[in-house]
This record gives sequence, C-alpha cells and structure tokens, in this order.
Amino acid sequence: MDSFVPQSSPATAASEVFQLMRDGQARTKAEIAELTSSARSTVSARLDLLLSAGLLVPVGEAASTGGRPPVRFALNAASYAVLAVDLGASHAAVAIVDLAGEVLGEVSVPSDITEGPKAVLDRVTGLARQLLADQGLTAEAIAGIGVGVPGPVEHSTGRPANPPIMPGWHDFDIPAYLGETFSVPVLVDNDVNVMALGEHTTRWPETDDLLYVKVATGIGSGIISNRRLVRGALGTAGDLGHVQVSGRGEAVACRCGNLGCLEAVAAGPAIATQLGASGLPVETPQDVVVAVERGEVEAVRAVREAGRAIGSVLATCVSLLNPSVVVVGGSMSATGEYLLAGIREVVYQRSLPLATHQLRIVSSPLHGREALVGAAAMVLEDVLSPRSVDALIERRTRATA
Repeated sequence: MDSFVPQSSPATAASEVFQLMRDGQARTKAEIAELTSSARSTVSARLDLLLSAGLLVPVGEAASTGGRPPVRFALNAASYAVLAVDLGASHAAVAIVDLAGEVLGEVSVPSDITEGPKAVLDRVTGLARQLLADQGLTAEAIAGIGVGVPGPVEHSTGRPANPPIMPGWHDFDIPAYLGETFSVPVLVDNDVNVMALGEHTTRWPETDDLLYVKVATGIGSGIISNRRLVRGALGTAGDLGHVQVSGRGEAVACRCGNLGCLEAVAAGPAIATQLGASGLPVETPQDVVVAVERGEVEAVRAVREAGRAIGSVLATCVSLLNPSVVVVGGSMSATGEYLLAGIREVVYQRSLPLATHQLRIVSSPLHGREALVGAAAMVLEDVLSPRSVDALIERRTRATA
C-alpha cells in the first residue's frame, strides 16, 4: 500500500512564495516561478491568494521581450501593521510600524511602571488607539504586538518573572490582557533583549555575533549569536548586572540581596551616589550626564571608573562569546567616550588578542529608540513567518467571504 504524503494547503503554498518576496524586491511571475522551481500556473494560483489577502501588490511592468509586458509584484508593506511597545521604569512608548519596518507614527509619555500592569497597559491601549486613529487605521489592520518590559520575562508565555522594579507584575498575563483589545499575537521580552534586536536590525544586520549592553538604572545585556537572540533556558541570559565585580566595592549592597554586583558599583544610580557623597550636587543618573557634559573632573573620573568595572565583566563575556561588536546603550551612554574609554581599556587589556583582533566597542546612535525598533522586529519576524502568513490569508479570505 502506498504511503500517504500530506499535501500543502493553498495558504501554506502561498506563504512559501511570500517568504521569497519579504526582501522587498519586485519580481515577475516568471522570475518567481524560476526561483521557486514551480510551474507558472501554480505560481499564478499562489499569487492570487497573496493579492486577494493584500500581502502583495502589482508595482508596474517589466521590460517586454515580445508581446505584453509582464507585471511585477512586490510586498505590500501597507497591508498590515504591528504595534511596538517599550515600557520603561518611568515611560511608556508606542509605535505603529508597517510590514517593511517603517515607523508610521510613535508617541512616548511619562508612565510609572510601579502603578501596576492594568494601569500601565490601559495607558498603552489608549496610546495605540490614538495612533491608529491618527493614521486612519482600525484595530483590524494590526497583525501583532511586540512589548519590551524592564524585567525578566518568560518569553514563551509573555509573563514577567519576579521583576525587581515592577511590583505587581509577577506572572501577569500581558498577552491575554492586551488581547482583550487586540485579537492578535502578543510577544513580550526583556527590554535589553529587544534593544539588542533593534540595534542588530538597524545597524548590524550582517553581523553574526553582537553583544548589546544597557547601562542605565540597571545593567544588562542582550546576546545575538549567529544572528539569533539568545535567551537562555529561563530567559535570563545576559544578566550582567548581578555578576560580582572582584576588587571593586565587594561590600556595596545590591538590590538583589548580594554584595558587590556590577549594577551596585557602576550603574547610573551608583555613580550618582558616589558623586553626591563627594560633594557634587548630583542626585540622579541624568545629573551625572549633565555633570560630565559640564566637564566636572570628578564626574568624568567616576564615569570612566564605572566603565572599567563594566569592562572587567565584559572581558569575560568577550572571551566566552567572541562577539565582533559590543554596543553600549542606555541613558548612561550619553556620557559618550568617557564610559567607552573605561570599557575599552579593560576589555582590550584582559581579553585574548584573537578575541579582540576585530572587536568594535561602540555606543548606540538610536538614542533610546532601540527598544521600539527591536519590539517591532521581534513581532514582525513572528507575523511574517509561514505559519502566521497562512493565518493572515485565512483571515482576509473569511473577511472577504
């Protein structure tokens, strides 16, 4: 008896063609048939599905080789959009992004993460609705939502896991709550992970291995290895802030309960505390940045010393992970070359020459937009996957029927 070979559904077959067209290049039916090794009649049927779903659009005609000029097709970036959400300790930012990754509109407002999940997410929902109205879009135009939060997250469920600066958020079902307003996939991750995705997508798409380091109220990192984000077994990969810094303030208490953590020694609040104790009128990390910009010698020294502490941990990371780029972001990166100089000094001194031979240590130019860009990249990768494209085709097919 012959074995049964399952056949692809029309939607699945169409999504395979769509994956080819995600690069944005316009192609004719013949070019698609050649690249997919499919018959033109087969390609025609698949194109019809993608055109009816609005995922592809005709964009003119190619040069004729005799007879009627062939039509060229391309990704219709305006067919759907995604929402990108960046939640910080004191802000909430929302952006609408099309399928090509272009930001259509964005807004950021003050928002205290300690207000709790319902208050903060209701604010996000209100901002999203306003952005949609501004763009003349409805909720049905949204294909997915990506959210970055300032704490550990179980990525598979989208639930925060004992986040230290997010009281009331532990195990809260963010996807389900947002899903009450938007019936679409909702992906949630730690803010540093989405920042790493944003940096990689925007500036370093051809780089295989990248380490993004956020230096702000806390210190953390996002790891890109072989062009993929590394989350670890439980989503805590890259938590540099709670690595003990040998020889640098072992008696300094950290909010995690341990002593001598990198965050307790070199994060923005730690630098501000050190400078305040020395007599400078510095209370917040932003005050530190201002003092450095004014050229205050003590502030410059403190920032460079913080860079050295960070570099002592990063030297181990560089030897272990061998990235080709280390990107430093977060609010303290506004101190510029002083922080970078301290980091570079120790990393290049302590890491093996082979690991640092082509290593670049740079600051992020995205000025705080990394998380929005990364949240969009995270959800776009999901909603444009073959499985999700199948669902979008079925959704549009049902709506048309």
